[in-house]
Formats: sequence, C-alpha cells, structure tokens
Amino acid sequence: MPLSVVKRKGRESLYIRGTVRGQSIYECAGTSDPQQAEAYRAKREAELWEETVYGKRAVVTFASAVSAYLEAEQRSENTLFNVERLLRHFGTRKLNAIKHEDVDRAYKAVLADGMDAAPATKLRGVLTPLRAILEFAAQRDWCDPPKFISPKIPRTKMRFLRPDEATDLVNEAAPHVRPLLVFLIGTGARMSEALELDWQDVDLPAGRVVVWQKQDTERHIDLPPVVKLALSGLPHREGRVFRPMQGSRIGDAYHDTGRSSGGQIKSAWAYACKRSRLPGRERVWVPKGATKEKRVFVPDLTPHCLRHTWATWHYCVHKDLLRLKEDGGWQTISIVTRYAKKMPDYHREAIIRWFAHTDWPDIVQTCQIRAAKGEP
Repeated sequence: MPLSVVKRKGRESLYIRGTVRGQSIYECAGTSDPQQAEAYRAKREAELWEETVYGKRAVVTFASAVSAYLEAEQRSENTLFNVERLLRHFGTRKLNAIKHEDVDRAYKAVLADGMDAAPATKLRGVLTPLRAILEFAAQRDWCDPPKFISPKIPRTKMRFLRPDEATDLVNEAAPHVRPLLVFLIGTGARMSEALELDWQDVDLPAGRVVVWQKQDTERHIDLPPVVKLALSGLPHREGRVFRPMQGSRIGDAYHDTGRSSGGQIKSAWAYACKRSRLPGRERVWVPKGATKEKRVFVPDLTPHCLRHTWATWHYCVHKDLLRLKEDGGWQTISIVTRYAKKMPDYHREAIIRWFAHTDWPDIVQTCQIRAAKGEP
C-alpha cells in the first residue's frame, strides 16, 4: 500500500501512513497544510524506496546524522554551538554527497571571516565537528569515513614560565584567582579539569585530588605542599573548588565555555600578566556606537601555558618522560618529548623550593590571612 496523507484525531499536524516494499510507515508530516504534507509524502516515499534498493547510505541526511550524534551522548556547549551552525548550513544534504569542496563552502558560510579565518579557527569551528559527525555516521555504515584535508596550522613557540615569573604572576593576581593559578602551576591540570573540580574529589590531608579528563577518565593528582596550602586557604568545602567573582561576592561556579584555553578567567588573567610585566600588547579600538577608544592588555601567554610550565618543570626535576606522561594524563609518550630539556637545570633547585613554598612568602601569608578571616 503506497503512502498517503491522513489526519489523526485530536492533532492539527497531518500524518503519512502506508507501506513501502514491506516497511510499514506511520509518521508526522510536521505540517497541517495539505500541499506541504503531500510534498513531504512524495519525498519520503522516494527516500524509502531508494533505501530499500540502494541501502541506508543512499538516504541518510546530515540532519539525521546530527540528531543521532547528539542523542548518543552529552556534548559540550561549544560542540553544540558548532554543530548547530553546521546543521543550518548542510541541513538535509545527503551524507554521501558531502565532499571536500563542501568544506570550503562551509568555511565561507559558517565562520565570520570565511576563508580568511585562521587555520585553527577553521579546524575548531568547522572541520573537527564535521569530521566527528561523519565518523560517527561511518561507524554505523551510513557513509564512508571522511577524508578531508586539514588546514595547515603554523607552529608556534611553546611558552612557559620560570620560577620567579610564576611567583610574580601569582602574587600580582586578584586574590580569588591566586589559588587557581597555584593549582594549575603545581599540578599541570587542564583548565577544564581545574574549574570542574569538586570538593568531594579532594582529599586535602592526603594531598590528592581526582580530576576528570575529556575522555571521561579519571586522573589522580598528588598535590605539592604549595597547592595544599593554597587550597587550605579557601573558606568553603562544598561544591566547586574554584569559583568566580560575581560583583562583590564569590559565585558558585565558572561558566562552561566548552574550551580549555582559559576564557573563563580572561580578564583576571590579563590583569595578573600585566601587573607582573609578562609580555603582551595593548589592543586599541573604538567600540561600535562609542566615540572614545578602548584599551585592553592582551598577554602573549594563555592560562594553558601553565600546563606547559608544569611539564617543563616536571622534566627538569625528575628527568623521566614516562612519569611525566602518566602524571600529566597524556596518551602517548611522543607528546611529552617536546617538554624535555626546555627548562635549564639552573632552575631545578628554585622549582623544588617553589613547590615547597619556601621561596615566596607572599602567597603563604595571603592564604593564611584569608583563611583566618574566612574570606574568599
């Protein structure tokens, strides 16, 4: 029995009902307009017929793949944002019709700067989420695995801090950010791991915390004395360990941006870098609708550089790549080889003293005073 448009009692939307090559169909057309419902019926019948003849690959659309991809597991806010933009662009395009030239069109349609966008922006905003969806679909035999050419990302110089620079950075930071910076430098945790850290995963007397990585695997981190001290100065012992300032009070948690680059503490980071005289530049512009120019300090370093700092310090002290791989939560040892011999041995003793907090009394005194006063 071919498909036909039917009305369901008590529902405004029309439905299509019937059988195509033995497959029974009864689904909503998504409209109450008879002409639109008839167009949907004809298209759906053709798709079902094509599927029975040529297989599932011939009919699965990008929209269907996205729906399944999002239902399979919870995705980050950033992933949802990028996927939504791709969905608006590709819509009901058949998966097997998406070729490499379509990626270039997606850059133009999705990204603010189009083809002129930075390679990292193209990769993050279009290619990575598109690959993830198509690889998800390929695993279900809905299409072939994607074979797109990645934009070439220029290599950048790895940036990290010396012990004296790290001390100045922490001491010049806003009080509520200091414990977070100490934690990042002292543990090598990723920003997302630190900001999602909950007190129930902290064993302060034992000097151990459990953080959760992107792959939903747990990683146990031993805390050096300086980090234990910084955490002990926090007045709360429930909920998120690290919290933002909201006006004149401490908030409950940092907003999840879906990234690990440190955007959640952008202003506080720039403030600390500028006061500690770390390299950067002044960005000057006139906001839209304003008459006066605005100036903002943009540091050369990002909070992720603190993970590089910890890794270079770790190798300088221990000279053990395998231990660095395990302690840092990296998947392969080839990733961590770039941290070898970056920090001169000259700084080894200073690093050891830094972790033991014997070289810089400012943070010690600040944490103790704040703890005594019950201040955030």
